[in-house]
Amino acid sequence: MQPVNFFNLTQETLRSFFTDLGEKPYRATQVMKWVYHQGVIDIELMTDLSKDLRNKLAGLLVFDLPIIETEKISNDGTRKWLMRVDEKNCIESVFIPETDRGTLCVSSQVGCPLDCSFCSTGKQGFSRNLSMADIIGQVWLANRELGYFGQHNRIITNVVMMGMGEPLLNFENVTAAMDMMKDDLGFGLSTKRVTLSTAGVVPGIDRLAQTTRVSLAVSLHAPNNPLRDTLVPINRSYPIESLLEACRRYSETNQGDPITFEYVMLANINDSQAHAHELGRLLRGFPGKINLIPFNPFPGSGYTCSSKPDLDRFREILMDYGLITITRKTRGDDIDAACGQLVGQVVAKARRHQLNTEVGIH
Repeated sequence: MQPVNFFNLTQETLRSFFTDLGEKPYRATQVMKWVYHQGVIDIELMTDLSKDLRNKLAGLLVFDLPIIETEKISNDGTRKWLMRVDEKNCIESVFIPETDRGTLCVSSQVGCPLDCSFCSTGKQGFSRNLSMADIIGQVWLANRELGYFGQHNRIITNVVMMGMGEPLLNFENVTAAMDMMKDDLGFGLSTKRVTLSTAGVVPGIDRLAQTTRVSLAVSLHAPNNPLRDTLVPINRSYPIESLLEACRRYSETNQGDPITFEYVMLANINDSQAHAHELGRLLRGFPGKINLIPFNPFPGSGYTCSSKPDLDRFREILMDYGLITITRKTRGDDIDAACGQLVGQVVAKARRHQLNTEVGIH
């Protein structure tokens, strides 16, 4: 039998692994508690396993994780880790502490194929999808670095798939990792505390609704198709009308769960009062809320952030339409850990125009 990476296994596949070894399925429960609750990844330390079983597992069950290359800590307490996932590529993960919660922003791909014009990740091109182990490994490592294992107080209370990459273009690995985040034998997070953010992959949203239940966030960023075609090129494949219908279906499938719409504020691009009224009419009555995100600059972007008066007026107009609207506080920008700033180290295999067939964008 070839060695199997524990972090690529769901509870179900780990139970099958032990069954194939001639062991009882409950061995999966024992090992998962050691790994996800105690932070133990040395089989010899799993003392409720017999010596014979530990010897049997040696070399068959391995615990391969990304490697933390660097850590940066912001003045506001935000922490960013650069994690190596193979010889050539690194991704980034960010922890944002707040008084009432701790949020971990997790990456799903090495780079990103979607090339949104205001996001530094997309400018790097795309290398590959992350494995389940690469994804859940970010959560495990962050918990270790934050001192969670062996304690009773949860430090990471929320996980958001808002890091590098488009999660719905790595569907199987992302959903398997999110299910482990929610699994009581994993990290035991509630459905509402695991969020997937998509740029608008409509078939993926519909498939997600039938596969697992998490909170859904949509990177909207424009109130009309011509502008969104420019800012979020995937809109040419899945325009706003089809995207909103998919969001409505997702909400209905999940008992009316609200959708979060993300809207980056770009000076003189999408932040006029006319844009606010257009957005208000578009989303009026929709079950959800709007997060206004002050643009975080990066070299060569060509954009600047909306002024505070313009941002405040934009928010007021949306609220006049009865829309719950929040201005996201910028965190970690002094260490390039803010929204849209994650870059990692990506050896890009291709740029977006070469990736249409590979990632299913037409």
